[in-house]
Amino acid sequence: MKRLLTIACVLGMASWLQAEYLLPETISLTPDGKALIIGEKGAGKVSIRDFSGKELETYEASTAPWWTFGLGDHPNLPVTGATMSPDGSDLFYTADNGNAGRLYNKAGKFVVTGNCPMTPTVSPDGKYVYVCNRFDNNVQKYDAKTLKLLATAPALREANGCALGKDGKLLFVINLLPTDAAEPVGYVAAKVTVVDTETFKVIDNIHLPDGSTGVRAVTASPDGKYIYLTHTQARYQLPTTQLERGWMNTAALSVFNGETGKYVNTVLLDDVDLGAANPWGVSVSPDGKWLLVAHAGSRDVNVIDRVKMHERLDKVAAGIKVTEVSLSAADVHNDLSFLSGIRFRVSVTPDGPRGIVATNDKAYVVCYFADALVEIPFTDRVVKPTTIALNGELIDLSKDPVLRGEMLFNDGTKCFQLWQSCASCHPDGRIDGLNWDLMNDGIGNPKQTKSLFLSRWTPPTMITGIRKDMFHCNRAGFHHIQFYDAVEEDAKCVDAYVMSMKPVVSPYAREENAEAIARGKAIFMDPNKADCASCHMPDHYFTAAVDPEDGSKSKVYDLGLGTGEELGQTFDVPTLNEVWRTAPYLYDGRAASMLAVLKDWNKADQHGITTDLTEQELKDLELYILSL
Repeated sequence: MKRLLTIACVLGMASWLQAEYLLPETISLTPDGKALIIGEKGAGKVSIRDFSGKELETYEASTAPWWTFGLGDHPNLPVTGATMSPDGSDLFYTADNGNAGRLYNKAGKFVVTGNCPMTPTVSPDGKYVYVCNRFDNNVQKYDAKTLKLLATAPALREANGCALGKDGKLLFVINLLPTDAAEPVGYVAAKVTVVDTETFKVIDNIHLPDGSTGVRAVTASPDGKYIYLTHTQARYQLPTTQLERGWMNTAALSVFNGETGKYVNTVLLDDVDLGAANPWGVSVSPDGKWLLVAHAGSRDVNVIDRVKMHERLDKVAAGIKVTEVSLSAADVHNDLSFLSGIRFRVSVTPDGPRGIVATNDKAYVVCYFADALVEIPFTDRVVKPTTIALNGELIDLSKDPVLRGEMLFNDGTKCFQLWQSCASCHPDGRIDGLNWDLMNDGIGNPKQTKSLFLSRWTPPTMITGIRKDMFHCNRAGFHHIQFYDAVEEDAKCVDAYVMSMKPVVSPYAREENAEAIARGKAIFMDPNKADCASCHMPDHYFTAAVDPEDGSKSKVYDLGLGTGEELGQTFDVPTLNEVWRTAPYLYDGRAASMLAVLKDWNKADQHGITTDLTEQELKDLELYILSL
């Protein structure tokens, strides 16, 4: 007999605690397929809604009673993911609280996880919950009934999602960014970590195609036989002289075998003359016929005939020519025509489509910057999407320059042919882990993508300090990289967003590291030891002092690091705040770790006095720097 029970989705009945914006980012179906589970990052809550977008006060459940849930004593923590157990008997959701993130169950009970827990995933038998801790670079296994931590496995860099393969035997963890050194130019790409769920040991870390970065979402086919993940595939080896045909960035979908854990191939989601910037959410229809991808940058949804896509992948793997470009499996990830004729794209009007979930005939997309749910009846191309305001009305971005600036930073529709946005190379305003040959200082001298955090207060910008300040840099970025001249009103909004960026708590700044951090700080400050503080001044955002000849910017230095065309080049002194998340280091990314900066690339003590430090002193110094 079905039971009709009342639920309250925000701290019991205290709905007045709801934030100004919902900022919905994740979406999934309830196990019975009758409602939507939406993670509302801004509101700090999880809502259960029907397909019209109405937040349910009652929910009809045939297999289990319902419940009340919320974020307890921390109502404003950003919700980073939500899902139900397969039988619908429990709900699990994660919330970001720095080094003390949380995993909740239906009753509001929680356990402290790691730094920024993401996308809880439940085993097919409902016994275990898997959580990725993004900034701790690991994935954890919890007992679903008790929330007891059972095991932890290492991931690589910013583990921000996972999906289970067939029968739940393998866990596929996506890492947002590459871990490789960027120079000399070789193979730089994010990897997928494959974990055996029984032993909870890492089986393999598998490279995606060269240039892969910004890995945002992952899902499994209904039978678990295939895993799909979305990412940007950067063509960082080329000078940034044009955008046509994906010259700089392309949107990609990578496929893995959910039974063996092996990489299958990568297909491009753009059209030949129309980019599909910033692929985000990915979903497979329950009948397995359709595969859908939401594009946060180009504001549309790719609807792919999954069966025909696999037919093509099987043929090309067997050496059968599929298109004029794809003569072998190795050609596919460079083929903008591979999906031609077996997919179409649906435009989404509201800003910021991110999470997506599919039924057999419709897709539901949450739009982050609009507080909107979009329904797309994708089996009928004539029918237009329906936009639903989740919070009574859509967000009026004209009233919030910071949020509008964040939207514009992520928006690829202003870019020539929709190929990219600012966030394509600066995810979350930070770095993509790649070198780029930008046109601001000639050709043939690629340099690291630089974080924009604190750029307003640490001029000049760009690694060589070629831009006077953040304001010039933002406008030049639109003009030279997106091939679009932003109107001043929009540029000012992007300025406001960049200035609003808040620091993320370092995963190294933990109590257990306190003594080592204190020792490292003493070494950092001591003019007779490392003497780092003489250039990285703590009272100046750990960057250089003001240039006495130009009081509007900081000093630049030649530390003997330049090579080739950069021999004798002076470089900007970057802030060390949040440096823990900006590897690889030095202007060309040659140092994969901070320890490599201190030990391997400072033989002449021009970059601090480190050659006489002991191994322990070097580790303590590194830990202090990474804790900032």
